Amino acid sequence: MSSSSPIVPVGGGPPASQLAEASRPERPRVAVSPDEGLLAGCQRRAAAWARDLGSPEEWLPWAGIVAVTAVLCYSYWPALTLLPSIWADPQYQHGWIVPLLSVVLLFWWRQPVGSVSGSARLAGLGLLGASFVIRLMFAFYRVKTGDMYTFVPALAGVFLMAGGWSVFRWAWIPIALLIFMYPLPEGHQRYLTGPLQTFNTVVATNLLQTLGFDAIRDGNLIRLGENHVMNVVDACAGLKMLTIFVWLAAVVIAVAGLQWWENLVIAISAIPMAILANTLRITAAGMLYAVSPEWAEGFHDSTPAAMLMMGVAVGFILLEIKLLSYVIVTEEYAPAVVPSAAPARPAAVPAGPRGAAFPLIPGAKRPAGQPGQGGTIR
Repeated sequence: MSSSSPIVPVGGGPPASQLAEASRPERPRVAVSPDEGLLAGCQRRAAAWARDLGSPEEWLPWAGIVAVTAVLCYSYWPALTLLPSIWADPQYQHGWIVPLLSVVLLFWWRQPVGSVSGSARLAGLGLLGASFVIRLMFAFYRVKTGDMYTFVPALAGVFLMAGGWSVFRWAWIPIALLIFMYPLPEGHQRYLTGPLQTFNTVVATNLLQTLGFDAIRDGNLIRLGENHVMNVVDACAGLKMLTIFVWLAAVVIAVAGLQWWENLVIAISAIPMAILANTLRITAAGMLYAVSPEWAEGFHDSTPAAMLMMGVAVGFILLEIKLLSYVIVTEEYAPAVVPSAAPARPAAVPAGPRGAAFPLIPGAKRPAGQPGQGGTIR
């Protein structure tokens, strides 16, 4: 009876890392129903995470992530304690939702930790070190917002250094979204607020006049009748709508799984939709002045108004996605073509824009009927 020799020749056989991966017991796979609800999905993911943490290959990287993140939070604690006062500003009332959603995405997208290579540890350590160097530069020039921003790449470096590339692939998007929980730099706020105030005042006055209200623009004031004056102050300039819409557009691009051109359209349209939503809010406040000035003033800068505008933002983006689905028919929704018994002659591609080659982007689906590389339309 013969047995295989345990001796591996020099220069032959798989590397030691592959042998270690092959020796690990295979994790049981759980069947996922396509109709799984939110609660059932949370329960299944929590159970899978608890089961994975029973392996040292899983809990050791997560212990490192938690420990280094705690040290990182201690280092950034003075800046983190400023966030509640920043979120109390009417322009950034949505800020507390940003880290909450990032944590939810981290939990929902979590995958088992793979082997952590030396390149991942060096890259994570380099990202962490670069973040601290940039932070020192911002501290030297006393740029508070810049100091806050460096927390995001530093946290990404922690996940990469402790969890490797397998963790970084699904964790970097929720971490990057954390940048929206911080305010814009003060210089950018000053440059954006003035033009937005003027534009919103002009458009809201025209809308009120179109709807039959007695509205006259006087600088950044809207005079409603003889007794009421609505002041479009800095908080009404639309900076809040701008940050909310850009953040929501980034979230939709990250989670919706759309094609590249749809993501590009959503990213470009985020700013115009934000300006439109803020103009509608000012117009609604002006209409409320005809009913009750107290209601109008209470509605304009209230938290319910901010939440309502977030709902309007989500509605605009969903409507845009629905309209985009009718623009180009993707391959999965294209009608099936049954081949004939005899080979047909290839049809000629019509001239003009509709016959032009569709740009191929890595990871994007090619529309139905679009020729592939070196192929023909049949």
